[in-house]
Amino acid sequence: MVNLRRIDLNLLATLDVLLSEHNVTRAAERLNLSQPSVSVQLAKLRDIFGDPLLLPGPRGMRPTARGDELREPLRQALEALEQAVAPATAFDPAAADHTWRVAATDYTESTIVLPALNALRSAAPRTRLAVLEMIPSRIAKQAEQGDIDLAFHTTEGAPSALRRRALFTERYVLVGRAGHPRLKRRPTLAQFRALEHVIVSPDGGGFYGITDEALAEVGLSRRVVLSVPHFLFVMSVVASTDLVAMLPERLVRNVNALEVVESPIEVPGFEISMLWHERAHRDRAHQWLRECIVQSV
Repeated sequence: MVNLRRIDLNLLATLDVLLSEHNVTRAAERLNLSQPSVSVQLAKLRDIFGDPLLLPGPRGMRPTARGDELREPLRQALEALEQAVAPATAFDPAAADHTWRVAATDYTESTIVLPALNALRSAAPRTRLAVLEMIPSRIAKQAEQGDIDLAFHTTEGAPSALRRRALFTERYVLVGRAGHPRLKRRPTLAQFRALEHVIVSPDGGGFYGITDEALAEVGLSRRVVLSVPHFLFVMSVVASTDLVAMLPERLVRNVNALEVVESPIEVPGFEISMLWHERAHRDRAHQWLRECIVQSV
């Protein structure tokens, strides 16, 4: 077998032209080399392949059987290499047929994916979008392996191995059903603590969250009677019962079934970032997707 490490790519380019021209002089002209230089390269090629490759004939040179065998696969290999090293072409969303894969929670589905969907479908109608469950412990590996293109995560706690771009900051508001008798105005702290609360516990089963931490700092607590893993279920619960919840403001904007008021206690908000792996950072299609999302949120 030929050891590829011995082969100068320029030699293969010369062989390709020689097998096309069957003439050292014409090959030299195409390659912008001197005839002696091409003859030296042919001698090296003969040594590498252990075959004359081209032999003198009545009208120039004729390829040997080995030379004939090399002609087509060599041309295909060089064309593939030329494509591989060619400058990246501009991305045309209208002609693209990509399948995008993003990892999101139900919260970021509603606040990021949904607002971007119309723009994405309008500009790139032949593409597809797969939304995968966002599992924080897996997203770095999924992005590295190319299993996801993007993930949406709070900036705090996002994997340091991934690139990121902040999308927005979020704040918490107090939410109950429309017409809730205790949410006609901002409740006092005592009234807030007397309400029955729902909490979102992503890991499942927790009854203590960031609101409880804020209350604990001033020596207080609240009544948390329901713990669920998803934000959207909380919205259904508070819309149909007298339970209330502290929810991200973007999630409950313009929802007629809900009453939204300011909380009597300040609860720290959070920042949401878009995450991706270095391997996709300079890809034109990926850059377009990221910008489409940034412009939509």
